[in-house]
Amino acid sequence: MAISTILLILVILLLIGAVPAWPYSRGWGYGPSGLLGVVLLILIILLLMGRL
Repeated sequence: MAISTILLILVILLLIGAVPAWPYSRGWGYGPSGLLGVVLLILIILLLMGRL
């Protein structure tokens, strides 16, 4: 149960970080949203396999 809470917090932080709303993050490109997509894909695979 604790690992799913940590993963939920991590995904929320990545969602906030992926939004290019701040001036210093406008030049990052697709990096943060691509990382978020990879993390979500891994989580979905783990959930479907029953490992999480």
